[in-house]
Amino acid sequence: MPSAGIVPRRAVQLTALIAMMVAFTAQLVGALLPVIPLFIAASVVNLGLDLVLQHKQPGLLAVLGRIRFDVTVRQLLRDMLILVGLLHIDGINPLEEQAPLTITLLLFYGTHFVCQAVAVLVRRTRSLPFVTRNIDASALGLCDAPPRILSRQTGRRLLRFSVPTTAGMMLTAITTDAYWGGIGLSVSLALSAGGTLYLGTWLLPNKQVANEKQALEWLDTWLAEYRPTVGMYFSGGASSAYQANMWLSTLAALDGNPIIVLRERFMVQKIEATDVPIVCIPKVANLMRLEHSTLKVLLHPANSGKTSQILRIPSIKHAFTNHGESDKLSSCNPYAKAYDEVWVAGPAARDRYQLADIGVEDKDVVEVGRPQLAPIQPYAGAPAGRPATVLYAPTWEGWDGNPGNTSVILAGENIVRELLADENVRLLYKPHPMTGSVDPRAGAANSRIQAMIAEANAGRSGARPGAEAAAELARRTEELDALTTSAFRKSADELERMRLQGTPQEGRAAAVDAAVTAWEAAYWNSFPQWEHRVITTARPGIFSCFNEADVLISDVSSVVSDYLTSEKPYAVANTSGMSEDDFRANFPTVRAATILTPDASGVAGLVDAVRNPEKDTLAAERAELKEHLLGPSDPPSSVRFNLAALALGTKADERRIRMESRLSGIPGQRSQNDVNDAGTAGHETSGASDTTAAV
Repeated sequence: MPSAGIVPRRAVQLTALIAMMVAFTAQLVGALLPVIPLFIAASVVNLGLDLVLQHKQPGLLAVLGRIRFDVTVRQLLRDMLILVGLLHIDGINPLEEQAPLTITLLLFYGTHFVCQAVAVLVRRTRSLPFVTRNIDASALGLCDAPPRILSRQTGRRLLRFSVPTTAGMMLTAITTDAYWGGIGLSVSLALSAGGTLYLGTWLLPNKQVANEKQALEWLDTWLAEYRPTVGMYFSGGASSAYQANMWLSTLAALDGNPIIVLRERFMVQKIEATDVPIVCIPKVANLMRLEHSTLKVLLHPANSGKTSQILRIPSIKHAFTNHGESDKLSSCNPYAKAYDEVWVAGPAARDRYQLADIGVEDKDVVEVGRPQLAPIQPYAGAPAGRPATVLYAPTWEGWDGNPGNTSVILAGENIVRELLADENVRLLYKPHPMTGSVDPRAGAANSRIQAMIAEANAGRSGARPGAEAAAELARRTEELDALTTSAFRKSADELERMRLQGTPQEGRAAAVDAAVTAWEAAYWNSFPQWEHRVITTARPGIFSCFNEADVLISDVSSVVSDYLTSEKPYAVANTSGMSEDDFRANFPTVRAATILTPDASGVAGLVDAVRNPEKDTLAAERAELKEHLLGPSDPPSSVRFNLAALALGTKADERRIRMESRLSGIPGQRSQNDVNDAGTAGHETSGASDTTAAV
């Protein structure tokens, strides 16, 4: 069955489509009979409906475009019906009055198509082969973008500029005086012609940006000056940006000059606040220019179809860091053997790769810990004088249809029902952002869980923080947004954003960290400790939820491994169909967990152990498992990660030296330096000979 949200949307779209067809029919009938009131009402409603749909239902209009009934055809049909209607109205002379109107209307459409052609030329001139952020790209001649309605919104431009025409024609239909139609058409023509001329100024030299060749030369120069040494490569869909964002602070802390390399243009704005230079290079041919840069190491938090393209560059060493570790098969993807090294948190992942037998050699696995886990606070004892806070953070359903991937479908509602039944429990529900993206049942269960939590909150009461808490949160939100959000005009395009997002101010990264910490404190203080929370936004982050929680309930996922750094109690839902013994044997991360069955019968005992630490029999096992999963605490993970990056960079240097040595020893394969030296010597010899001959 379709979800509850889909049916109304489809009903609205169908209603709008029927209304548009009725308006066209009524306009035709009113024009032919003629019935002037019907003709005028249908003409106005028809245009008004199209204007509304341009804003409210662009998807529906896109469907009409695919059946060749796009906005230009619709507006042209409306205007033709208006002319037909005027022909049938007594008192309007077709030759003396309507002919000039028709000619002016044709001129209007002529300027519209000219404007469209100019818009195409402007967009082409404002498209660079790359996009940057945190880089001063002013040398490329970047300037503000033209108004969207002129350069990109063809349909809205035509409809809005047609409003005076329709208004004037309707007045002519009422008064039988062509004067009003002429005024309306003249205004529309002036708007269209003036807009075209204004848009054409972006083709003048003073607004021209660098062409492709000049831009690529600039990129080569910037790379040579910045001299990047280590970077992160990322490619993916809009919902996958979190996989890269979790590594930003780690990348920024590495020795050397870090860089972020992206492949999708939209992803540039999906990357969270960072001071690290970002370069998006969509085309493979341009991506290969990195081979001639000083870049030594690229870190890969995810596999994608475009990953193989960057792996073609042999001068760069590649390390797969993944975006989290779990016992699921996706954490041991055979694609990992394509990288020079696979960086894992601790011994558990090393063992996992060897047991998986997917071609990753043990010598290529490097244990680096999880440096981004530093903000997670350690266990501070049982909750005293407040409700126990339970974080339920299930993962998503995955691509393979395995029922054990997520607990949301089979166990989620039972788990939440048990927790809500305990008056001394506060529930934090943070589902995975991709929940329901593959299996509609997961999305439906997620919606029901959120409804259950809302109903439970409605039945609770107690003291609430004062107005000053909400004011503090608003103030902290404003401060954080000012540091992390770039304000763009609606008409801003890639080049305008590149100009505005140039070199960041010194110290911005530290200011962002401080602002995030202050915002998170204000967020939690703005809600009562008895109120359940549903968290589906990027903030507060999962680590902040860890620090707020006394116990975690999750699935087999990287969330469990990360949470273990706190050594707090946790539970994992077993919806795989395995027995508990097999479940623990197959998934080492659950070794120190309370195992919950789909009926959630163990939830009460879990919460009781949180309130009474003497009943917590798994504390020692959690401490042992933490080191097995995440590695030792000394030296810190940040140090080990940095040393691994430096070591891999050294391997890249050693390879370059070996290749230069081999090339210099092969006839006809001398290095570029040898060629340059030989060329210089040749010029000197030639010059000496010329001098001798002259003497």
